[in-house]
Amino acid sequence: MAKRTEIDKLGWIPNVILTIFFDPIVQGINRILRGKVIIGLIWIITGGLVLIGWIIDIVTIITKRKLPSLPDC
Repeated sequence: MAKRTEIDKLGWIPNVILTIFFDPIVQGINRILRGKVIIGLIWIITGGLVLIGWIIDIVTIITKRKLPSLPDC
């Protein structure tokens, strides 16, 4: 199971706002803090995987908020 970071604990609305405006930096750092150093660096250098990852992050955050009853795997 992935580690929860301070960014995860902010709640979904601040997380969406940070993702929209600062995704490559914030999510890259978040991935590095979770132990995924190489992916985090790639995320920062490529600008969120050329904005495709940026869109995926926003959709993922919103859908996780909309479906809170799903069990954690």
